[in-house]
Amino acid sequence: MVDPKEEKNPQFISISEAAAYLNVTTATLRNWDKAEKLTPYRHPINQYRLYSKEEIKDFINGISKFKK
Repeated sequence: MVDPKEEKNPQFISISEAAAYLNVTTATLRNWDKAEKLTPYRHPINQYRLYSKEEIKDFINGISKFKK
């Protein structure tokens, strides 16, 4: 039997995990997707939104630079 933790790709997180990390709602992330502010990848089988950890970090860094 395969451990479910091993099945997950550690480079990507779900929309709910990304929302929690960014302290926004999943609806906000969906709106950002439509506005092309933060574009997720799509799971090839179920089309769920998956966010790259690196892109989220870059997004946060971009906001931080903008605030200065």
